[in-house]
Amino acid sequence: MLFVCSIIGYKGKSLAAPVLIDSLKRMEYRGYDSVGIATITDGKILVRKGVGKVAEVNKSLELVRMPGLVGIGHTRWATHGGVTGNNAHPHSACTKDIAVVHNGIIENYDALKEELILLGHRFKSQTDSEVIAHLLEAHYSRERNIKQAMIETCNRLKGTYAFVAVFEEGAISGARFDEPLIIGIMDNGYFISSDILGFLKYTDKAIFLDNKDIAIINAGKLELFDFEGLSVKRPTTQVAWELGAAEKGAYAHHTLKEIHEQVRTVIEGISSDNKEKIGTFCNFLTNAKSIYITGSGTSYHSALILKHIFGKFAKIRSETIMSSEFQYIALDSIDETSVLIAISQSGETADVLQSVKAAKQKGAKILSVVNVPTSSLARISDSFLNVNCGPEIGVAATKSFTGQLSVLYNLTDRLCNGCVGIAANKNELMTALNLILAAENNIANMVDIMDDIKDIYILGRSLHYPIALEGALKIKELAYIHAEGIAAGELKHGPLALIDKNTMVVVINPLDATFNDTISSAHEIKARGAIVIGISDKENDLYDHFIKLPKIKETLFPLIEVIPLQTVAYYLALKKNADPDYPRNLAKSVTVK
Repeated sequence: MLFVCSIIGYKGKSLAAPVLIDSLKRMEYRGYDSVGIATITDGKILVRKGVGKVAEVNKSLELVRMPGLVGIGHTRWATHGGVTGNNAHPHSACTKDIAVVHNGIIENYDALKEELILLGHRFKSQTDSEVIAHLLEAHYSRERNIKQAMIETCNRLKGTYAFVAVFEEGAISGARFDEPLIIGIMDNGYFISSDILGFLKYTDKAIFLDNKDIAIINAGKLELFDFEGLSVKRPTTQVAWELGAAEKGAYAHHTLKEIHEQVRTVIEGISSDNKEKIGTFCNFLTNAKSIYITGSGTSYHSALILKHIFGKFAKIRSETIMSSEFQYIALDSIDETSVLIAISQSGETADVLQSVKAAKQKGAKILSVVNVPTSSLARISDSFLNVNCGPEIGVAATKSFTGQLSVLYNLTDRLCNGCVGIAANKNELMTALNLILAAENNIANMVDIMDDIKDIYILGRSLHYPIALEGALKIKELAYIHAEGIAAGELKHGPLALIDKNTMVVVINPLDATFNDTISSAHEIKARGAIVIGISDKENDLYDHFIKLPKIKETLFPLIEVIPLQTVAYYLALKKNADPDYPRNLAKSVTVK
């Protein structure tokens, strides 16, 4: 997988460089390895860029001191070409009257590059992105017409992209195809960004560009048109997210803050404003001949839970498919009688969007569960449910996962006329969430005495198996320790060969129908000398360490039992001197394949 970078452009009455640096810092959670900005002063474009974090590159190159009221900035995650200063964005072309920042993949960049080299263009990087700058320059140099140059450039590019270009005359222009790009509107200027958080400090008024939209900001005006040159109108949205929700507050890391926010986000997921939309979901689902559920990473684990509770409580048969596998498995069987439920925190995940578009072409109805109601996924769905967690800055999903689960439980409860009991047990659930979060210090102390851990296995049955997968994912993401979620009943079918005195096994084992069978698995593990951590509401002598779960309606255990696993992952990361907010090699949204 390749990961999304961050784009920011600014044209206004303030010095651009300090604004761009501040905006890039607010988007650091998206993941990157290099940074750069370009500003315009006295009709010339000045570019500075380097490898490292925003603060590091700013200090060494004094980015913040660059003059000019117009500029663009970028944080890059290496895809084409290594992590070097030359490969960092922005990219300029030969005449240096244009600079470009880009997210996505230009699939035909090799052919375009060869064509441009024959025309005399000289390339400085190994990136696909630099092709955009040279192609744009080739078209712009003919008539100095920004609109025409943008249209001709966009119609030559193949792949997925959002790019923003700054022109020496002081204009900014951007275009998107299957990558997000948003206009921020101020009284005295404009932003153009890949992320709302890039400009939310300065304005909450935004225009979300559609696919094949081009924007030009020049002479105090915003012009929107499509790849054919036809004028388009897009609504202005007032963004509801509060900037304070993206700050750490008194917490050491965003990840820890977001773990603790789950009391609020779970309860809001149960009591959300989705009631009317849930009714629409129910109508689509009850009339569907076949139902598919898709997601990637953590959202796929939410999909597995949904399949389980759909079958157990709503008596609805569904099929769950990873988004990256969807096109190979499900497309031949999908038609106009099908419903696809797509789950995504960002609503911009490339594999999810590809699955949705393919299913939509087959005539399927699209239902989505998203945390960003203005996202691409929400906008192309027939209906969507809002997780309403607010911004999640930590790369590893925590509150968005339990937020998704609470919305999905709520949906299932509606389908089976309250048989899940999530609304009826809301107060009990809130108490349980608070109690499990209060166990943080005990978990931290437990992790502190864990030394030289190289392998962790997490066992669960039934509803607890997807939580085992999610817990293992969190440990891999945050602590860089090999971790594996295992269906407890499969232990003797291979995984038991891995268990010895050097392994640690976490057993998710609340007192429900799975309890006795999982205790039997714990006996087999203990007999082979492994360290056993029990997560349960009932203690057992088999456990070397015990994390007590509060009493709760047994169907709701997944909403609370994942929190100790998130907390273990967080403190293991600290123990290994890893930054839990920004895991290596990972980024928040996977928007390219």
